[in-house]
Amino acid sequence: MPDDSLFDRIAAYGVVPVIAIDSPEAALPLADAMLAGGLPALEITFRTGAAAEVIRTLAEQRPELLLGAGTVLSVENLERAKECGASFGVAPGLNPAVVRRAAEIGLPFVPGVATPSEVEAALGLGCKVLKLFPSGALGGVKYLHALAGPYRHTGVRFVPTGGVSADNLADYLALDVVAAVGGTWLAKRADVAAGNWAEITARCRAAMQIVERARGG
Repeated sequence: MPDDSLFDRIAAYGVVPVIAIDSPEAALPLADAMLAGGLPALEITFRTGAAAEVIRTLAEQRPELLLGAGTVLSVENLERAKECGASFGVAPGLNPAVVRRAAEIGLPFVPGVATPSEVEAALGLGCKVLKLFPSGALGGVKYLHALAGPYRHTGVRFVPTGGVSADNLADYLALDVVAAVGGTWLAKRADVAAGNWAEITARCRAAMQIVERARGG
């Protein structure tokens, strides 16, 4: 389901940290570390058993966050994400049943694509913001530039994820078809588990500085 205002907010931040978190107790310290770094958007992936509880905790106690649920592979994941308070959902692939259900329950959704055929299928389902995954393995900025060529006029925008880092962030953001990037480097699973909050804050702050420079302040 399209939600231009929400996707505009995502684009304004330029980066959405993709986070796998194993302990619900780490949810609030993680959120505070990211907020201190100036980055109030994040995607909690359903790769761990703690994901639903983490999303619920953050939705209730840090409502200023733009809170997404990632690795949404099924309708059940999707409905759980919505129930727990996620503002949007993200998937690594394109599952028409999940996309249609997201529209029915009013949860903005970003499906994943990797090929022209998948881009066209997503557009046919009404999706204009698409996750490109795994971006680095597919060819990175060069691949995305080529992929976007036949579709730029449709208004489609991409959130490349997988292989994005501080080193190539500016290159991705230089493409007009990139709404934002998804990044696992900002809050690594090991750093979250170890409580390395200062390091996470520093990475978020550095990323936001790159976004600011890349987009002309």
